[in-house]
Amino acid sequence: MTKRRTTLTFYGGVNEIGGNKILLEDGDTSVFLDFGMSFAGEAQYFSGYLTPRGVNGAGDYLEFNLLPALEGLYAEDMIKNTPIRPCEPEIDAVILSHPHIDHVGYLPFIHPDIPVYCGECTRTIIDAVQESGRIEFGEHKFRTFRTGRKVKVGSLEIEPVHVDHSVPGAYGFIIHSSVGSVVYTGDLRLHGPMAQMTNDFVEKAETCDPAVMISEGTRISPKEETVIHSEMRVKEEGNSVVANTSKLVVAAFYSRDVDRFKTFHEIAKTNDRKFVIPIKLAHLLFKLRADPRLEIPDVMRDETILFYKKRKKTGEFAESDYYVWERPFLEKAVDYGYIRRNQSKVLLNLDLVGFAELIDVKPSAGGHFIHSMSEPFSEEDVDKDVMHRWLEHFGLNFHQIHASGHCPRKDLLHIVNRVKPKSLIPVHTEHPRLFKELFRNVDVKLAERGETIEIA
Repeated sequence: MTKRRTTLTFYGGVNEIGGNKILLEDGDTSVFLDFGMSFAGEAQYFSGYLTPRGVNGAGDYLEFNLLPALEGLYAEDMIKNTPIRPCEPEIDAVILSHPHIDHVGYLPFIHPDIPVYCGECTRTIIDAVQESGRIEFGEHKFRTFRTGRKVKVGSLEIEPVHVDHSVPGAYGFIIHSSVGSVVYTGDLRLHGPMAQMTNDFVEKAETCDPAVMISEGTRISPKEETVIHSEMRVKEEGNSVVANTSKLVVAAFYSRDVDRFKTFHEIAKTNDRKFVIPIKLAHLLFKLRADPRLEIPDVMRDETILFYKKRKKTGEFAESDYYVWERPFLEKAVDYGYIRRNQSKVLLNLDLVGFAELIDVKPSAGGHFIHSMSEPFSEEDVDKDVMHRWLEHFGLNFHQIHASGHCPRKDLLHIVNRVKPKSLIPVHTEHPRLFKELFRNVDVKLAERGETIEIA
């Protein structure tokens, strides 16, 4: 009798932060663990106005090996100008750990008949982001889960367990294959406000005697930060900035980081300031409020929260200037004039790609800008030199106040030493070789892009 092979092939996420695309094959069953955008990979070939051509589907990405050249994976209209022939799906499922773009960003290319499994919260975020026009993910057969609900795909039984990360609804997975368990961490941390969720995942993983653990290692580097900021520390330092100024305070954070939104919301309330957030963020929070576990304030009723409306089309703030999904938020929306007149009474959330609004706001010199994000691997970030030129131009004082969504070295050591996998494969890191120094009691396997590793 021929033994069934169980293998992992890494089409992204190795020797880079993000871009996770990991193919797990167990006999006749094939699933992708995440299907994310490679920020570093794309930056090697595309920049500024030089971007992949939408009309060419997956073609420009395939040209530079940013996507795997596999049959039975892509939607037919995405490969019509490529050597890949269209055929029925040969991949059984895509399993998403969380809704960050470096884990879900290439989902639009996937064949619509391939089921996409994700947490209920991830589905809500994907729908909200797509509705607001930021990203088009395409039509897919979504099947959602929560912790405690096992997913059966062919010969694989997939057990999702919640973890704490800088976006709600993040999961790690324990995947039971024909040769043993595969643990996939996704992205996780132990220093966040929901650390117990990560502990739940670790407790579950350590009971399954895993054959292999695929672990993120974002913060593993030769020179690691000595200070590990918690969300409480962010609140304390952010509050100190706001409490000690009568000037405008602008804060930038990742739009899907609900914990960070709550932190700045509390800071605004404490200092009797209006918390003015973009309409896109208001739209996302309104959708997420349906999940009682997230405990998100009602943005439509909360007296601290106002929405910022940009000038569009006519420039006169007419309701017809705005998309249908934006219009329910206009009643509580303010414009740049309100911000300019009330600089001492406002905490303005302005993402970095919206910096042009500062030209209209005209902040008084001596105001403050809180940069509450760190890992520069997001569609919401800009070049740091450009950012600082803007801040210098407007005379805004810069503050870096952030708590990472990823484990520092000591916490990752703690997690791996508890789980005790037979083999460890680092992903989502630029320094995978350091894992061999850190984990001397584990068989650390270093994967290369496109390399297949058999699970013994």
